Amino acid sequence: MPSLSLEESRRRADLLTVTSYDVALDLDGDDQTFASTTTIRFTAAGPADTFLDVKPRQLLSARLNGSPLDVGTLHDGRLPLTGVSGDNEIVVEAVMGYRNDGEGLHRAVDPADGRHYTYAMSFLDAAPSIFACFDQPDLKAPYTFHVRAPEDWVVVGNGHAEQAEPGVWELATTQPLSTYFVTLVAGPYHVVRHEHDGIALGLECRASLAEHLEKDAEEILTITTQCFDEFHRLFGVRYPFGDYHQAFVPEFNAGAMENPGCVTFRDPLVFTSKVTRAERTNRATTIAHEMAHQWFGNLVTPIWWDDLWLNESFAEYMGNRVTHDATEFTDPWVDTAFGRKRWGLDADQRPSTHPVAGNGATDALAALQDFDGISYAKGSACLKQLASNLGDEVFFAGVREHFARHRFGNATMHDLFTAWEDAGAGDLSAWTQGWLRTASLDLIALDRSGDTPVLVRSTPAEHPADRSHAMSVARYDDGAGWVVEPVTVGAEPVALSPASAGRPVVLDPRDQTWARFTLDELTLTAMPDLLPGLDDPVMRASVWNAVRDGVSNATVDPEAALRLVEAGIPHETQDIGVAALSSFAVGTLADKLLPDPEAARARFHAAALRRVESAQESSGVQLAAVRGAVASAAEPELLRRWLAGDVPAPRVEVDLDLRWRILVRLATLGAVGRTELDAAFDAEPSAKAAVDRVQAVASLPDAEAKEFAWSHFTGDTKASNYAIEAAGTGLWRRGQEELTAPYVDRYFAELPGIATVHSGWVLADAAREFFPRLAVDPATLTGAERVLADDGLDLSLRRAVVDCADELRRAVRSREAFWR
Repeated sequence: MPSLSLEESRRRADLLTVTSYDVALDLDGDDQTFASTTTIRFTAAGPADTFLDVKPRQLLSARLNGSPLDVGTLHDGRLPLTGVSGDNEIVVEAVMGYRNDGEGLHRAVDPADGRHYTYAMSFLDAAPSIFACFDQPDLKAPYTFHVRAPEDWVVVGNGHAEQAEPGVWELATTQPLSTYFVTLVAGPYHVVRHEHDGIALGLECRASLAEHLEKDAEEILTITTQCFDEFHRLFGVRYPFGDYHQAFVPEFNAGAMENPGCVTFRDPLVFTSKVTRAERTNRATTIAHEMAHQWFGNLVTPIWWDDLWLNESFAEYMGNRVTHDATEFTDPWVDTAFGRKRWGLDADQRPSTHPVAGNGATDALAALQDFDGISYAKGSACLKQLASNLGDEVFFAGVREHFARHRFGNATMHDLFTAWEDAGAGDLSAWTQGWLRTASLDLIALDRSGDTPVLVRSTPAEHPADRSHAMSVARYDDGAGWVVEPVTVGAEPVALSPASAGRPVVLDPRDQTWARFTLDELTLTAMPDLLPGLDDPVMRASVWNAVRDGVSNATVDPEAALRLVEAGIPHETQDIGVAALSSFAVGTLADKLLPDPEAARARFHAAALRRVESAQESSGVQLAAVRGAVASAAEPELLRRWLAGDVPAPRVEVDLDLRWRILVRLATLGAVGRTELDAAFDAEPSAKAAVDRVQAVASLPDAEAKEFAWSHFTGDTKASNYAIEAAGTGLWRRGQEELTAPYVDRYFAELPGIATVHSGWVLADAAREFFPRLAVDPATLTGAERVLADDGLDLSLRRAVVDCADELRRAVRSREAFWR
């Protein structure tokens, strides 16, 4: 189906004003389809021709101002409307199909009890598969929903829901919403209700997760109420959308979606096993992130997808800031430095890099390709820098003015920056050009060739920009320890203090700017001795970001990086640091870059066990270290003992999550069979266990297992989005190259065809997860280049291959540089 183009959206927005939507859905039928009746009232400035968006299984009828339209004219999801003018009413009756890809009206079956659950995900262009609409962000309108459902179901949505009679639900008319915000959550959900400051709050989850949600409800609701109070204080505008539900729904693609009045979250955020502090912090920042959207994105919405970064960058910044300032979870900036920043830095160095703002997307699908670490992490870093430069008084005065000028409407980036300038920011055009409208990032390196060390900034030739970096440097002094000094780096080299000569130096230790940084040879050599005593977690994250960047760009020997991991992880105090280093050591260094992966795993395994033994009992650090030890274990007998409960630390429970981590590792080693995996699932069936079982089976070192995994890629096995990702993860395992070698060529040969069996987010996820990432060989890159030469390749597939091939190309360069 064609993607809506920017030009088409402009023409339709100039023509139409949508007054209201009235949508009736009948969900009390079979589990494949549902009835949808949509009444839309709109005014047209015509007469002119336009079209309505609707993607049904069967279009039963359409009547414009009482006159029937020819349903046979529906083509590619567009129903032509000819010569519309003045006030109009269109009524569309259709049979719609439930989806299982996390989009549209998704229907899932809980393996724990066989119950069915639905939820609506209307982003980016999925709304027309639920109801007829004019599907673009700048045609906002109020919505009224009427829903018939099985009598044991609960229904919530954007508007306050009341049960009129058993199985019949009426939802209050909403404030004006963009189509992509419309949601409905319906099923035998467990509900927790609360109230704060006049706002009715609700938490929803599958019935099988009820006890786990009840256990965490106080924490979730406390975070929610604290964030509401802080957002009200900062924004000066009360939450404007009535009730506030937070529904944890199955098989959700994103972390969450900010639907006004009813935010949907992936339900693994209802924790069923022990988790780390970082995982709880991530849930807290996700809650705050989606709450920030209620103002920035929902109250004021971008006109076109080009400005979607404003939604995400702003929510990312405010989510971290408000979580840090208003809740017990004070580590968001540390966790961002270890995790989210690396996501953005990697994205900003790829061939697919793009400006934070104004990416020039000509249609909706093209815009979706740039919904990445640049839109989130880099944009957030830029806004954090801007807020620091302007000060809170000017920053929030501009935001409040922006809300006032465009309340319940749409706006552009220019509108926001005008509000800031009007609030006293001064001319922001140069800053905007360098940081938001120019792609890629600077490299800041320490030059020790002279008597005094000098900082040198270089900018990519293909993306020239003049960016000034207000940051710090830290030098190590034998007597004083780490000494931090401010510095501003621009086009000219900056001389450091003479005291830095011959001393280890860490650049940007406080994570103040957005750039690549190097660790010079003197500092890298000294770091194994210094890292254990470095007690600032943000500085440690800066060190690791420089190391990971050096490994990625083949300037740091992976062997040196592994030695540093061995020195650092036994002393790492942040559980997200332990998790990040585990992934780096096992998934990057051992799996891709070092010539003896088994030896590399063994060295990391020993270091992880040292951290298990030294960590505080029952701490998140200990749990993260246990997980790392499981991922790197090579002895089935050891894993068997752990599976039986004889773990290497007291008070570590082998719960559902840890049990399946051990089973997946045993499967990879060929030390468990399908019968035992099935029995483990039958003993404790759950949605998570079902996905873990798929990954475990796909990880087995036999031909049948690899064909099982591959069938998820081709669509021959119908599976949920989570199961497809798990199958791709399990397919490629180091040490199984003889089994997986045929799938390298098969991937490139069969990739174009999967666009006929997968769609939306799942299509891109499948392309990424099944990419032959462990086939680190120039021949694999040749295969990628061959498939990319196809001009007709789906955009989502093209972006996935470009990014995965870039990562593989970096691994090839590293091997060429350091394998001896």
